[in-house]
Amino acid sequence: MAKSAAQQPVGVALIGAGMIAETHVTALSAARHAVRLAAVVSRRPDRATHLAALCEGDPPLFTADLAAVAADPAIPVAIVATPPSVRREVIETLAQAGTHVLLEKPVGRTLEEAIEVVEICERAGVTLGVVFQHRVRAPSIAAARHVAEGALGRLGMVEIAVPLWRDQSYYDELGRGTYARDGGGVMLTNAIHSIDLALSLTGPVASVQAMTATSPLHRMEAEDLAVAGLRFSCGAVGSFVATTAAFPHRTEVIRLHFENGSLRIDRNGLEISWRDGRSSVEAGARVESGDRPLAGGKHAWHQAVIEDFVSAVGEGRKPMVSGREALDSHRLIDAIETSSRTGRPCELAS
Repeated sequence: MAKSAAQQPVGVALIGAGMIAETHVTALSAARHAVRLAAVVSRRPDRATHLAALCEGDPPLFTADLAAVAADPAIPVAIVATPPSVRREVIETLAQAGTHVLLEKPVGRTLEEAIEVVEICERAGVTLGVVFQHRVRAPSIAAARHVAEGALGRLGMVEIAVPLWRDQSYYDELGRGTYARDGGGVMLTNAIHSIDLALSLTGPVASVQAMTATSPLHRMEAEDLAVAGLRFSCGAVGSFVATTAAFPHRTEVIRLHFENGSLRIDRNGLEISWRDGRSSVEAGARVESGDRPLAGGKHAWHQAVIEDFVSAVGEGRKPMVSGREALDSHRLIDAIETSSRTGRPCELAS
């Protein structure tokens, strides 16, 4: 039976103490009107002092005992930020104890593992949400509003560009860019955020023709380059290019070309070019949570996701991005990998 999250602030456990844990601790402190960081579960005691310094209010319990935290009725929500290779077992322990799970991407290292994680939570009756924080950026929210209003007309073409740079030290971290730990390279680790945002605006992809590669710029097992042609279920066509071998590092960009205008979306703003000659720049880099902007840097995006998830659990509704919705991104990545491996187009299941 799933635990209740009716009382405020809601007790939250953070599972994993890697680099992204710092962002979550800061976000949880900023959202302390709604949540309380009750425990950090990690096998790295050296991280406890560092993370404790980031906490505001009472310091959380630091422990390696996942089962005890999962069984605690005062902790109905857990944020899972472990390496992908150990998440399935962690989530199964939490779900069986009735703990709702907010999961850092990816849901799994493979599409099959991701589906299994979603089904574990569904069978246990707990809510599974996924941290796709690009959705809460003001440019993303404004773009979604314009698409929903319908004035742009039919979608004709989509461009998804993720031109990132990572030097070799990024991949020298133990397990980074390996199939055993991460499940893949640039697509699952980096570009999945832009994939999720794009699909939330365009709807599903029907088929892909793709190539992936490991460039000579990196020593790694998985891909640092992916290129794909996309055909969407709505009839539009598009392109997807993602890499961590593009120097200098640039921001991710999504361009959507409709009958009556085009949108250009990045982290800094939304540009709209209408066919009748009008143009505008909307929505800077502020972050939205409900009806209010949030102050702060990168952690504000995570804060908005956390606040939405806790509210969703309390209200019995779906979170911003449910585990099952996140499977759309995994299916596209799996299709790109399949097309690259076979040299043939790959149809996605409808």
